[in-house]
Amino acid sequence: MRQIYLDYNASTPIAPEVVDAMYPYLKGSYGNPSSSHWASAGVKEAIQTARANVAALLNCDPDEIVFTSGGSESNNHALKGVYYALKEKGNHIITTTVEHPAILNPCSFLERLGAEVTYVEVDETGCVSPEAIEAAITDQTILITVMHANNEVGSIQPLRDIAQIAAKHNIVFHTDAAQSAGKIPVHVDELGVDLLSVAGHKLYAPKGIGALYVRRGTLIESFTHGAGHERGMRAGTENVPYIVALGKAAELAMQAQEGQSLQILGQYLLEQLYARFGSLVQLNGSPVNRLPNTVNVSFVGYDGNNILSKIPQVAASTGSACHAGLTTISPVLKAMQVDESTARGAIRFSVGRYTKKEELDEALLLLEKAISEN
Repeated sequence: MRQIYLDYNASTPIAPEVVDAMYPYLKGSYGNPSSSHWASAGVKEAIQTARANVAALLNCDPDEIVFTSGGSESNNHALKGVYYALKEKGNHIITTTVEHPAILNPCSFLERLGAEVTYVEVDETGCVSPEAIEAAITDQTILITVMHANNEVGSIQPLRDIAQIAAKHNIVFHTDAAQSAGKIPVHVDELGVDLLSVAGHKLYAPKGIGALYVRRGTLIESFTHGAGHERGMRAGTENVPYIVALGKAAELAMQAQEGQSLQILGQYLLEQLYARFGSLVQLNGSPVNRLPNTVNVSFVGYDGNNILSKIPQVAASTGSACHAGLTTISPVLKAMQVDESTARGAIRFSVGRYTKKEELDEALLLLEKAISEN
């Protein structure tokens, strides 16, 4: 049987159109964008086009986009940048217990520098209560950071409600949208956020490129100091091929409008899992308010790692890719209070642009065989 890729939340293939867009800037367009001679004119324009495409995807102005090396850098810039810019005002940050390590670890680092961080609990679906966020606010709170959609279970957070709370208290609001951008609408004004992180490799661009949306007027310290690249927010000569790639990926995402097709595939997979395995399967996360491509289920009484080891031709995950290989249960499922036995049976399947229904049927047959032999 062929290899079947069902781990789009971990990383996406690079779209062929993206490779084609990058190629001229790998092969021949080598000028430094900061130079003023003939070798730089086309390169400058390519960056401007890419910035406009990413801005269009997020429904913001191009000058509010800062290119980064990926989602982790974008998150680090948001958290550390706000902390350094506003630490004279306060030192308190609010986040949730189900954030990606690219949020939780910077929070831990800032705690060592004197920050106070409140980690708000979530419910059994992985969603946080806006009321709980508001209850955590103090007169020292300078930043709230809540992910848009969870990378493991796909649950979508009530960002608009939280944004209204943040605005009422004059607190900067950031969201990690690495998993949501390109799958569901991510419009910064509708969400009400001041800062938003994007990761290219979740969006059919290469690894090593991302973006941070910075609402005009938001106080944030530069992440890398040097020359005045990216409006002085991130020094370093621009990574032109990868910036072009992210711009093309953003353009494709707007053209594709894949939400409905992902919803059909994701729902088909979930229905087939229920039909074939019945009560053996338990959905993790919100049954309704979740990413259309993400199906995280527990095979109750089984071990997810053991199941996947029997079907190596199926690429899926037993948690987020960042936790692969650990024997402990997923911190996200633990935060959702999924019991340990059920959590150990969890597998995350995530479909994407190139997933075919026939591949899902093959994967389901392999799952049936693996479980029957367990």
